[in-house]
Amino acid sequence: MFHRVLPGYSDSKSGQTGDYQMKIGYYSLDEYEKLVKSFHGSLAPGLLIGGFMVDLAQKNLPQGEFFDTICETSSCLPDAVQLLTPCSTGNGWMKVIDFGRFAISFYEKKTGEGIRVFLDLDKLKNCSEVYSWFMKLKPKREQDSNLLMNQIKEAGAEILSIRKIRIDPALFEKKKGGASAVCPVCKEAYPAGHGDKCRNCAGESPYLEVAEM
Repeated sequence: MFHRVLPGYSDSKSGQTGDYQMKIGYYSLDEYEKLVKSFHGSLAPGLLIGGFMVDLAQKNLPQGEFFDTICETSSCLPDAVQLLTPCSTGNGWMKVIDFGRFAISFYEKKTGEGIRVFLDLDKLKNCSEVYSWFMKLKPKREQDSNLLMNQIKEAGAEILSIRKIRIDPALFEKKKGGASAVCPVCKEAYPAGHGDKCRNCAGESPYLEVAEM
C-alpha cells in the first residue's frame, strides 16, 4: 500500500524562504514550532531544519504520486517526517537507516525513483552558529541558542541541497510474517523463526528485572 506525501502551500520549487513564504508544509512557522514542542518535547534545531527539508522535498515531488521515505539518521529527522507526512516507522512507510547523515529521501515504491534532500556543509558555512552546532565544535552550554534558531529560520532551505535518486525497491520489499510459537520460558508468543525460545529469553533482554505488580 502506498501513501500520499502532502503538498506544501507554495507553488515554488526553489524552496527559498521569505516573510511571505515562511511556511513548513501546511503550517505557519509558529504553528510548526508549537507542533514540534508538543510532539518532540522541545524545539530542537534538527527538527526545525528537518521541517524545511521535508517541505523542500514535497515541493519537488510530482503531485498526486505516492512515496515512501528513508531517513539517514535516527536523530530528530524522523520526527519531522512523521509530523509532516503520513510516513511512520509503525506503518512501514518510513525506514530509518542510521548512516549518521542528516538526509532524507522520498522514493516511488515501484520504480525506486525519487529525491534526496540533505544538509549541505558548503552552504552551512555561511551560518556560523548552525555550522558550529552541527559539527559539534563547542559544547551546548557555549552555544548561542537564539542565534542558532534565528540563523536556521533565516536560511530556511538555502542550507539544503537536493539530488535525484534511484534505489533498488527489492531492498525494501515487505517480508511476509512467518509462523508464531509460544516461548517455553516466558510463555509469550514470538516469531518461530527466531529459534526455540524468544530473543528476550535467549539472552537479548534489555531488562535487569521484571517483577509482578
